[in-house]
Amino acid sequence: MTITATILRKLFRHAGKAAIIASTLTLTSCNGMIYDHDDDCDPVYKVRFRYDYNLKKADAFANEVNAVTLYVIDPATGKVVWQKTDDSDAVRQEGYMMDIEGLEPGSYKLLAWAGDGHNGSPHFTMGTGTEDKHLTARINRAGEGLVTADLNRLYKDLDFEYEPREFPKSWGTHVQTVRLMKNTNDIHVVLQHLSGETVDPDLFTYEIEEANGVMDHNNRLTEDETLTYRPWRVRPGLATGFVPDDAEASKFSAAIADFTVGRMMADRKMWLTIRRKPQADKARATDKDDDIVARVPVIDYSLLVKGHYEDMPDQEYLDRQDDYSMVFFLDDEMRWIDAYIYVNAWMVVPPQDTEI
Repeated sequence: MTITATILRKLFRHAGKAAIIASTLTLTSCNGMIYDHDDDCDPVYKVRFRYDYNLKKADAFANEVNAVTLYVIDPATGKVVWQKTDDSDAVRQEGYMMDIEGLEPGSYKLLAWAGDGHNGSPHFTMGTGTEDKHLTARINRAGEGLVTADLNRLYKDLDFEYEPREFPKSWGTHVQTVRLMKNTNDIHVVLQHLSGETVDPDLFTYEIEEANGVMDHNNRLTEDETLTYRPWRVRPGLATGFVPDDAEASKFSAAIADFTVGRMMADRKMWLTIRRKPQADKARATDKDDDIVARVPVIDYSLLVKGHYEDMPDQEYLDRQDDYSMVFFLDDEMRWIDAYIYVNAWMVVPPQDTEI
């Protein structure tokens, strides 16, 4: 036998062994890659969440959001075809993405509620059901629409009314992004005396009124009773600052009332009313006095002080801003001197239709 024949014989022997080994495995190819199972070629879907719809335009999802529920909606029928809630520690980690398991490829809308306000909170009742229209949020209230809680944070997706998202059947990892906006707002009301004398917070009552207690699946306010928000905390404070028309800094006390309210809308009124408690200050009372210290439209005042965001649409500003402070100066009769009001540290000229 020649050397050439011997070499060919060995090659055929090894080729036969390779064929036997290959016949015992089920091999498939996805974009040139070899896998042991057909399902290794299935597409992988993930959803990333961002909360950058704030004034800083920086993603604060990991720092602020501790739970999220995602609903995948059939855009043709409005039916919920997939949903998942995640309140694990992973949600608070940078780069978190939710795995979407078992979803058929197709075109879907993505609806999300997020924050501790939506996940077993005593402050909200979340709608449940098989259709998108059922997925509402309602602020819980006592009798006659009374709300006194420091509402848990509640966030909603920005994009549900927009075009559906594509979940392709092609092999690979496909990531969709859901952006969130915050629906709850903190409002701090500060009363200071013009002379700098002590202001007792227990001499007053504080209320904010607005019919904004129910948000639908598109985050629009729907018909509701008027809610009366009362402070979840009233406290005294002390600060160093400038009394109006006084060039020297003074130390003065303040009465501070902290509220948390629902979504604020640019085309609606939200009234803040501050009253003296009955006979709380007999020394200052006169026959012509009533109990109202101040009554102002919160949203109108808030939009007067957009500052560096003057070019931003009013509703976008309200949706990006979530913390407001309003400082009132009182005269000798414990009434608001309407020439002086500071909103988020900006001095405001009161609107002409302000009720006092």
